[in-house]
Amino acid sequence: MKILIAEDSTLYRMMIQSVVEELGHEYLLASDGQEAWEVFQEFGADVIISDWIMPRLDGPSLCRRVRAHGGGRYTYFILLTSREEKEDFLAGMQAGADDYLTKPLDRDNLEVRLIAASRVTSLHQQLSDRNAEMERLNGALFDSARTDPLTQLGNRLRQWEDLEVLQGRVARYGHSYCVALCDIDHFKAYNDQYGHLAGDRALRVVAQVLAGQGRSGDAAYRYGGEEFLLILPEQSLEMAMVGVNRVRLAVEDLAIPHAANEPFGVVTLSAGIAAFRPDDGPGSDALLARVDAALYCAKRAGRNQVSIHEPALEPAR
Repeated sequence: MKILIAEDSTLYRMMIQSVVEELGHEYLLASDGQEAWEVFQEFGADVIISDWIMPRLDGPSLCRRVRAHGGGRYTYFILLTSREEKEDFLAGMQAGADDYLTKPLDRDNLEVRLIAASRVTSLHQQLSDRNAEMERLNGALFDSARTDPLTQLGNRLRQWEDLEVLQGRVARYGHSYCVALCDIDHFKAYNDQYGHLAGDRALRVVAQVLAGQGRSGDAAYRYGGEEFLLILPEQSLEMAMVGVNRVRLAVEDLAIPHAANEPFGVVTLSAGIAAFRPDDGPGSDALLARVDAALYCAKRAGRNQVSIHEPALEPAR
């Protein structure tokens, strides 16, 4: 263990140091409470053995600072005092101390306290490790519930949550954003001709393009089947058109053979774009209906292209 010895008496400091060293522990030294506090902040400690009465900062005050500090690991605090009244022991415990030693110092008593300190700090560390592991597992479970297992993009749940957060920002700060709905052209025919394993590979590759082509802050989700949704914060329709066309061309440049996708002969995307409107209100149904209508327009116009929603477009497909 790493033990910080805070004692203004040179004699007692050397006595404690000698025992701690004999028992095989690492030690740090401080000649008063303020110096001990500075050493603790810089190096930390598993155990602090502190005199009660010291210049600048006494033992109970040092203990209170250590307890308020936190830091993720527990420090066992032993007060060393010549006081023997029960009220004094109680005051020390109320300050956050774990144990106490009375002067004159007894070597065996110190060793017993350090054995107890080792057990307590070990248990605290085990609990801390378990809590950290539980937090990690909970975080992994949270992410898993919001991730499409095939493409590793966000799923519909993540999409809805992110849209709600984004619309909350829009309501507060007046920001705007666009969404794009992308669909792999004639994907059923692709699966029929090349098989579902090849279809899954194509979905993964296209998802990588969608995730990699966006700006910082853009987000891609698997909307369902062969459809993907892009959220494009702080973009006008014109800027979104440029970005989504870049994605479309990147997918075409993959040159994944798709004989049924005439006249292109490779896997391509059609996409529709719509912008958030202040009158959309809470939820995103109206916005998604508009982007779906724009996608339908791109398909009807020949596929492998991007269409912007116009008011005259109908959401029916």
